[in-house]
Amino acid sequence: MLSLRSISFLQFKNYTNRSFDFTERVVGICGNNGVGKTNLLDGIHYLCFTKSYFTRVDGNSVQQGKNGFRIEGNFILNNKAEKTICILRETGKKEFTINEQPYEKFSQHIGRYPCVIIAPDDAILITGGSEERRKFIDGLLSQVDGSYLQHLIVYAKVLQQRNSLLKSFAETDKKDLSLLDVLDEQLLKPGEYIFNKRREFFVSFLPQVKHLYSEIAMQPEDVTLLYESQLLQSSFAELQKATRQKDIYACRTTAGIHRDELDITLGSQLFRNIASQGQRKSLLFALKLAELEVLKREKGFPPLLLLDDVFEKLDEGRISNLLQKVCVENDGQVFITDTNGERLQQHLDTLSVAYQLINL
Repeated sequence: MLSLRSISFLQFKNYTNRSFDFTERVVGICGNNGVGKTNLLDGIHYLCFTKSYFTRVDGNSVQQGKNGFRIEGNFILNNKAEKTICILRETGKKEFTINEQPYEKFSQHIGRYPCVIIAPDDAILITGGSEERRKFIDGLLSQVDGSYLQHLIVYAKVLQQRNSLLKSFAETDKKDLSLLDVLDEQLLKPGEYIFNKRREFFVSFLPQVKHLYSEIAMQPEDVTLLYESQLLQSSFAELQKATRQKDIYACRTTAGIHRDELDITLGSQLFRNIASQGQRKSLLFALKLAELEVLKREKGFPPLLLLDDVFEKLDEGRISNLLQKVCVENDGQVFITDTNGERLQQHLDTLSVAYQLINL
């Protein structure tokens, strides 16, 4: 089992020096906008992923006017206590330790504390471009397979080098095809590994998402999810050969697993083009709850679940349905933020589960 027993902040966002103890499996966090509800969840995310969920730049998480921050969490993992600390130094250097033992690479920590977060801006997962859905799938698979994450890191690095080389062809009017051959070869192994893992994963994941969507929407709908990849039709090596001249002309790599897509349709049309706001939220919840189930199955215990202000613009029936799934059917630790404390308390009372309410 995994649980977070306490967390403390120093100069993190709006928290100068603040600590929280968590006494129950279900934790409600209430307060007006701007008091730090989301920041508290983001601190938990830092301890699970070594980074913020909401910004790519660590410096943006430092309290205004200060230099650096410190987050400390006390976890219970498989009945053993662990102290986890994330520090951003004044120099901009970040440190991450478990029981005072530092990591050589932060990527080694990913998956130790599996975590799923649902936040308002996650709607882009449904309405945005293919990059958003790849990022979601990569984040999930990286938590269950350390080799996947390492192959992903290598692929991204070589892809960047290859694109830089292609741009230099146009800028210098010189084509070093032998170096291009080397980079093509270096892309093959990680690219094929990632493709095979994605293809295998989607076989069971996509039907699970569709089933959860129907349950959350409380009615059957003609939703189809389909994994699209250029590697489904050709090997990666064949793709590279077929698109080389196109790549040289475009000054970028036009084929590969970085072009994969998760197509979602409603009837015969793209889901994001015609789905209502309620349908989009239902699909978002289905994707995230399916992620939760995968992590629970692969890890042998449920991940932490962070729900940030997800009840807005949901009717009471959908709120009750969602809370039933995450607080009752799911036996992992859940953190829920809401601006309406009375509403949250009323819903939690009806579930007959022990919970803690924190008012900020």
